[in-house]
Amino acid sequence: MPKIQQLSPHVADLIAAGEVVERPASAAKELVENAIDAGARKVTVELHDGGMTFLRVTDDGCGMAAEDVETAFLRHATSKLHEAADLEAIHTLGFRGEALAAISSVSRIDVLTKTADAPFGTSLHLEAGVVTERGEAGCPNGTTMLVRDLFYNTPARMKFMKRDSVEASAVLSTVQRLALAHPEVAVRVLRDGQEQLSTPGDGELLSAIYAVMGRQTAQEMTPVDGSWDKLSVTGFVTRPAATRGTRGSQIFFVNGRHVRSKLMTAALEQAYRNQLLQGRFPACVLHLHLPEHLVDVNVHPAKTEVRFLREQEVFDCVHYGVLGALEQASGRVQMKLKPQNDGNSAFRTMSAAEYRAAAAALQDGPRPAASRTVLEQIGSLTERRDGAALASPKPVQPVTRPEPPCPVPQPAAPVQQRKAPVQMPPPQSKLQTPTQQEEPPVKHDEPVPPEPKQAEETQQELPLPKVPDYRIIGEALNTYILVEQAGSLLLIDKHAAHERILFEKLRADTEPVMPQLLLTPVLCEPEREEAAVLLENAELLAQYGYEISDYGDGVLAIRQIPTEIAPDDAAQSLTALAAELLTGRHADPTELRDRLLHTIACKAAIKGGWHTDPKEWEAVVHEVLTRNDLKYCPHGRPICLELTASQLERQFKRA
Repeated sequence: MPKIQQLSPHVADLIAAGEVVERPASAAKELVENAIDAGARKVTVELHDGGMTFLRVTDDGCGMAAEDVETAFLRHATSKLHEAADLEAIHTLGFRGEALAAISSVSRIDVLTKTADAPFGTSLHLEAGVVTERGEAGCPNGTTMLVRDLFYNTPARMKFMKRDSVEASAVLSTVQRLALAHPEVAVRVLRDGQEQLSTPGDGELLSAIYAVMGRQTAQEMTPVDGSWDKLSVTGFVTRPAATRGTRGSQIFFVNGRHVRSKLMTAALEQAYRNQLLQGRFPACVLHLHLPEHLVDVNVHPAKTEVRFLREQEVFDCVHYGVLGALEQASGRVQMKLKPQNDGNSAFRTMSAAEYRAAAAALQDGPRPAASRTVLEQIGSLTERRDGAALASPKPVQPVTRPEPPCPVPQPAAPVQQRKAPVQMPPPQSKLQTPTQQEEPPVKHDEPVPPEPKQAEETQQELPLPKVPDYRIIGEALNTYILVEQAGSLLLIDKHAAHERILFEKLRADTEPVMPQLLLTPVLCEPEREEAAVLLENAELLAQYGYEISDYGDGVLAIRQIPTEIAPDDAAQSLTALAAELLTGRHADPTELRDRLLHTIACKAAIKGGWHTDPKEWEAVVHEVLTRNDLKYCPHGRPICLELTASQLERQFKRA
């Protein structure tokens, strides 16, 4: 008997199903993609028990004709490809014709479908890929796929399924990504009868982000719109201050297809360089659009990975598109204040029963007669002051002085005299008018007297004093500079601002860093590995103003440091540079240079808690408010926080 045998069609289908359908989320993905390819504008996904026993996808797409329903469940049967050349220009989500055959081979499926021109629809029931029932049915236009008892005939796959809650979360996550890929489609997800997702389907990506990722994330997003030759990138990215601890919120789409791309991830994070804290990652929803022949989507069984023909162009398109969006984004981070809404607050929201009880208590309760508002007290004081002569006895008369009637019209006279000069024209116009009338006609041969013209020109050229549009209030905690500008209170971190200013200055300078020679060398005793990497890169450190030598027994002598570094910080800065050299051994020269300049700028900047002069405040504030590149420090911390007047009024219960 030969050892090599051809597998039966049933076993081959089960193996193929294992590649396409790994879990209920895989089945949901294939069914929703088919609905989108069919031109659906509304898609509803319903599931029970994590999608294992019940998974239904309903759409209002074009539907299937009666003669095509059974053919759709055969392997490699599709309406999206007809010849080999079509593989070079795939513009649909599905194209292999394997999804329905794979799903039907490991489950029980009920199908209801109808086209717009058909008088009635078609009903079909399959078990393990075999049609058991077929008939006509009344149904709306579109298609409904009901998948029951997934993996009922493959116990080996069934035992690897996780809890229902985990599988349901995977289904929801998959459908959410499809909703972000096609914001023009209204997507709804019902889990055990409860709505988990509902997108408006208005074609606005930000609306889909709001529905999928939440209000907070949508508010932290800034739009991206860039192009590079035949490529374009659109979408949204988070600001550097609103980062995540993982890359799970980085979502990429290529021609409407969700993909995982290391190339696009690298381009995204490269745009955030020098703006992120270590270990933090940006979130994004980016759509890359390019001609179909420049991308190969047929390189992964689940079609989640693609291959680009021109990778450098894709990298540049994403990188510069995101970089331009970050440069145009607002640099001020809104301060977030927790609402003060405790149970005893009068501003809390009351229920109807509580409101009726409170209103009844106010009506029935005693009203103190002595309590008056501040306005009433001020009004009574005014009445007492004005009518004191009528309501007061004789001792008050000398104070009010009601006797002399003559002084009453006297205040009117000065008022009229004061108003008269205001209504009169200025003195210069009074003098110029008669001179213009009485001046004889000037002959062309006679020169014009220069004196009046010189006086007029001198008056016109007088410079007006420029009033700054901000006011420095002071400094808090020897760290934060308080500035009032345009009805907002700004808090500027002077260390972060100064660090960014120094970093940009050092990075823009193409010449080596200006050094200062120390009269007495500073001794530094780093770790053995750090000392070795510092001596190994002595020439590189010389470009940044450091001169070191081996002092013996693992001790280094620092003989020269940058001018921005204080001698007391020489050893600490050199140790920090050693850590950057150890972690950046395999980094490109530009990235390594930025890391070293980070360290130099951080050590040279003024520190929080240091006492600084008001003139230094003015210099820092002027740079922060007049430059667009001072938004975040090189480590990603915000430089300026904004507290608006409305936020303050809400905290003080004034709004």
